[in-house]
Amino acid sequence: MRQTVADLEASRIREVANAGLGRDDVLAFWFGESDEVTPEPIRQAAIDSLQRGETFYAHNLGLPELREAVARYASGLHPQVDASRIAITSGGVNALMLAMQALVDPGDDVVAITPVWPNLTAQPAILGGKVRCLPLVPREGAWSLDLAALRKTVTAGTKLLIVNAPNNPTGWTLTRDEQQQILDHCRQTGTWILADEVYERLYYAPTPKGCAPSFLDVSVPDDRLVVVHSFSKSFLMTGWRLGWLVLPPALMDGMGKLIEFNTSCASVFTQRAAIAALAHSDEITPRVVAHLKQCRDTLLPLLAEVPGVRVAPALGGMYAFFQLEGYTDSLALAKRLVTEAGLGLAPGSAFGPEADGWLRWCFASKDPQRLVDGVARLRTWLAAQAR
Repeated sequence: MRQTVADLEASRIREVANAGLGRDDVLAFWFGESDEVTPEPIRQAAIDSLQRGETFYAHNLGLPELREAVARYASGLHPQVDASRIAITSGGVNALMLAMQALVDPGDDVVAITPVWPNLTAQPAILGGKVRCLPLVPREGAWSLDLAALRKTVTAGTKLLIVNAPNNPTGWTLTRDEQQQILDHCRQTGTWILADEVYERLYYAPTPKGCAPSFLDVSVPDDRLVVVHSFSKSFLMTGWRLGWLVLPPALMDGMGKLIEFNTSCASVFTQRAAIAALAHSDEITPRVVAHLKQCRDTLLPLLAEVPGVRVAPALGGMYAFFQLEGYTDSLALAKRLVTEAGLGLAPGSAFGPEADGWLRWCFASKDPQRLVDGVARLRTWLAAQAR
């Protein structure tokens, strides 16, 4: 095995979850997914496809009708996106890896804004990229980006800047002005931007189109910009493994080849399900977002009242990211909460060293009462430590 792969750190979220395997008394909030099943029209479209016998290969870049549907969907939220710039992928993770494979050579300088989901720093490292982290700055529980630090960090020698906003785990979200400044700087340095925008619809500030600011709003098709999306979050389709990329025209031919050498294509029946998801997006996604906002507004005030907790409302995403006074080793803390309190949270250190001492709580719960019960368990555990 290549040494780079052997040296990869295993997921600390999985490490915590493994500590709770087989225990039905644990309230689990460690993974980034809802416990609500995929809506019926989406599931039925996949069933119908299988009944028709659609079990064969598809075009590398995806079914033409799905690429057109994605383009219409994206163009309804942002300036016109042509279907010729869309590539359908076998999940958002696959989309990210394909983008890295298209752009990162061994030895390339790659900058990632952190804390961030660990795949985004591991993937370029697997390809031999030299990954540097640009940490967000926490203030009173909220995280923000130092643009002056970004300008110093991203130089003419930087091949790729990785930005995940709305951010997993912090909920940090870029403003349109910040995106414009980042794009202008990267145009000057010749740096590619990989924008992971899978949480763009899980955005809780009122906006005319119901989505977070996107780099698509400030860019032109030929910019050195790749935008990654997924059906997982906004359509409750995590297990379906379907995503898409918005690419500059110059990358499209090469992306078709990369998909061929990775997965060949996404399965047809999942693509049929995605077409149904987009057809019903005006019903499904607003309901999902409204429910997640209810969950957020249930959890955050309760957490904020817990002695020693520092937390700020998340503008986007599906997570509460909080600090617990007196605890600096988040992995050890998360394991203790599983075994001693029956509460499953993700350790902040899974997302970067600057987030050690923090915990991530996924609030995407079908029943908000689970969140109330979880906070009660945290309170009870903390009270026991104080005795």
